[in-house]
Amino acid sequence: MTAPATTKELDAVVLGAGFAGLYMVKRLRDMLGMSVRAFETGDNVGGTWYWNRYPGARCDSPSYIYCFSFDKELLQEWEWSGKYPEQPEILRYLNHVADRHDLRKDIQFNTKVTAAHFDENTNRWLVETDNGDRISAKYFITGIGCLSAGQVPNIKGLETYQGDWYHTGSWPHDGVDFEGKRVGVIGTGSSGIQAIPVIAEQAGHLYVFQRTPQYTVPARHETVDKAFLDEIKSRYDEIWDKARWSQGGQPIDPVERSALDATPEERQQIYEELWKEGGHGFLFGSFWDVAADRRANDTASEFIREKIREIVKDPDTAEKLLPVDHPFASKRPLIDTNYYETYNRDNVTLVDIRHDPIEEITPKGVRTGGEEYELDIIVFATGFDAMTGAFDRIDIRGRQGYPLREKWSEGPKTYLGVANAGFPNMFMITGPGSPSVLSNMPVSIEQHVEWISDAIDHMEKNGYQAMEADPDAEKEWVEHVNEVADQTMFTLADSWYLGANIPGKPRVFMPYPAGVGIYREKCDEVVANGYEGFHLETKQAEPAATR
Repeated sequence: MTAPATTKELDAVVLGAGFAGLYMVKRLRDMLGMSVRAFETGDNVGGTWYWNRYPGARCDSPSYIYCFSFDKELLQEWEWSGKYPEQPEILRYLNHVADRHDLRKDIQFNTKVTAAHFDENTNRWLVETDNGDRISAKYFITGIGCLSAGQVPNIKGLETYQGDWYHTGSWPHDGVDFEGKRVGVIGTGSSGIQAIPVIAEQAGHLYVFQRTPQYTVPARHETVDKAFLDEIKSRYDEIWDKARWSQGGQPIDPVERSALDATPEERQQIYEELWKEGGHGFLFGSFWDVAADRRANDTASEFIREKIREIVKDPDTAEKLLPVDHPFASKRPLIDTNYYETYNRDNVTLVDIRHDPIEEITPKGVRTGGEEYELDIIVFATGFDAMTGAFDRIDIRGRQGYPLREKWSEGPKTYLGVANAGFPNMFMITGPGSPSVLSNMPVSIEQHVEWISDAIDHMEKNGYQAMEADPDAEKEWVEHVNEVADQTMFTLADSWYLGANIPGKPRVFMPYPAGVGIYREKCDEVVANGYEGFHLETKQAEPAATR
């Protein structure tokens, strides 16, 4: 790709207008005084909360910490409705942030970046869009989200289906009418578990096609009131400091007690109390070894299985809902509102597709186990090509035209999850190899945006033309990420953390599981040691042919 005469010159190009893109634009423009343009595929801001509008869509981090910390006045002014914010509320918040900081003027909507190639002659990125835009920028920064590339399974016969079908990750903005309809939901991950109870209240009959039973803990959204949220505002500095140095980006004090040292009665009492409280406290507030020791984990896993047996009235249905092939929290920890209770409804049928897989989608519905389920609507709650899928859909090329998708063909290779060897001046916000999806995302996003903008500021003040990860540092980081992952429950399940939901995708653990605080320490050490692990060039690169 060559730069035509009509190429627009900018300091930086940012991909995406969700939490990451909005904050990145603000930092580059307002702190560094740079010319910046963000490109967003949708027609408004919001990122994942723009696209994921399915029934029941809600964040699983508490509202008071699922927001930006950089605007302290807004922290005091904004009123969250409850414990866990729903999608419309988060979208309103992000629109307010965009307007409050006048960010829209530097965002181009309804535009998809199709290619970004590094020019070694100029140390600049040449970026093209589907609208014909051509931009030359010194810095290329991705805020495209870890869960933004929706995955519709390749099921035989989908093209023949005569009803309507939708993916939860790309939901119609005017909603879907389920009233009295025969509905099939395929998938019981996070989006499925949120959507199923809401759809069941509207549908004539709901069929849930489940391959893998899930562990999920009640959210208890109703347990937080305005008085609690007002009290939070009185000590926000303390709360944010705790979140930034925590394991998961949440202001939760680590527990020191062991499930193996407790008596069965003590364990039962603690689990019961946390179950009643709801939320992720069941994992983070119970015992430290639940996430690290299989024997301790078994006690929590069995407690949840007993709750399923207790809640679901039909024994056969309860048995199908029991997760037995993976430990609790080896997949994404889920929280729900009336998920298991939904299977007590007369208009809900659980279809086990692990033992009787879906054979095909017919013109009238879904066939599995030789039986056809006639459906008016199919909902694919089948998740995403996580972490790398959104990158693979863009033609990104580094030095000597080397494609990023080829570099990552055996799994993503990054340094700190923020940079790639061979791709100078390209920075990723919450990329593979960072805590990202294992954390409260705004906390990780702010840390990355601030680290990246500080690195760019360092380059500009010192006359550096290019900053690039060292291949050896990258290799060591990838090995470190995998070593840490091998000490956890995460590698004991086929999950999207490892790309197991995508046929043919390499099985590599992608996020960094040591924790937000430990990761922040490592990033700070890199800076303190003069950006250790990076090459910084003070002059224009020589033409590629002479290198």
